[in-house]
Amino acid sequence: MSTPSNRPASTMMVVVAFAIVYIVWGSTYFFIRMAVEHIPPMLVGALRFLLAGVLMLLWCLFKKERLFSWKTMKPAIVSGLLLLGTGNGALIWSEQYIPSSLAAILLAAGPVWFVLLDKGKWSENFRSRSTIVGLIVGFIGVLLLFAEQLRGGISGNHMETVALVVLVLGSISWASGSLYSKYNTVPGSSNAVNAGWQMLAAGIAFVPASLISGEWASFRLSQVPMSSWMGILYLVTMGSLVGYSAFVWLLQVRPATQVSTHAYVNPVVAVLLGVFFAGEQMTILQLSGLGVILVSVLLINLAKYRGVVLGPKKTMATE
Repeated sequence: MSTPSNRPASTMMVVVAFAIVYIVWGSTYFFIRMAVEHIPPMLVGALRFLLAGVLMLLWCLFKKERLFSWKTMKPAIVSGLLLLGTGNGALIWSEQYIPSSLAAILLAAGPVWFVLLDKGKWSENFRSRSTIVGLIVGFIGVLLLFAEQLRGGISGNHMETVALVVLVLGSISWASGSLYSKYNTVPGSSNAVNAGWQMLAAGIAFVPASLISGEWASFRLSQVPMSSWMGILYLVTMGSLVGYSAFVWLLQVRPATQVSTHAYVNPVVAVLLGVFFAGEQMTILQLSGLGVILVSVLLINLAKYRGVVLGPKKTMATE
């Protein structure tokens, strides 16, 4: 697998895209909870990604972009199934059996999988002390953030154990799909078209998953309140059309390890939203966790910034 060089992109666009991925995806925890309160989880995934994929591809059609090229569609479909179908699907399914705080802990290990699976970047990542230390510090920060919720642990139910395994596999699938998308996307292809096919492929995959799990047997459309539909609307527009498009674009212009830092920041945003909008309280331990996570993101990005300012030779000498 060859390692393509990062495409040139303006600093402002990169900052805006990271802000979207950090903040918007952090807020989706709240809106997923709103949606699944009255809509079965696999159906939530189907509705979210089918609608988002169709809307994105219709927009591309309006812009007269080329949609039906198998050379472009194939890597988009494969990465969509790995990222959204398996990765996001594992999260949705697992949260039926384990606390969301525990799910956040396991997903926060995502950057580690990026480092281990990104073979083309091994020489760079494993040579960078700031990257390795940043990964470790970030995971410690998430542990501090959710330490109080985790003190009770899980009940030991068999399905909870299965859910933990599924979530770990889902996290690996997310990292694999991200790297596959980064290295196999056709150069010069439209990021909007790629994102559209990725979301549509995942949405289609969720349909048989919903049918097999028997969700439709007890689901009544008339019983779904407006709050759940608002959750779906936000997930489609902000979570997928805006947030996922920014993520796909960042994978093409920034190192995958750097993009993966969203796994540390998203839980922070989720906690802050709970404080400001749900009346939740933050403890000193949680505030310490937020600070540690911020330090970890700065450490992970430190080597990348050195490379820009000092050049590759000086960066190698300082790492």
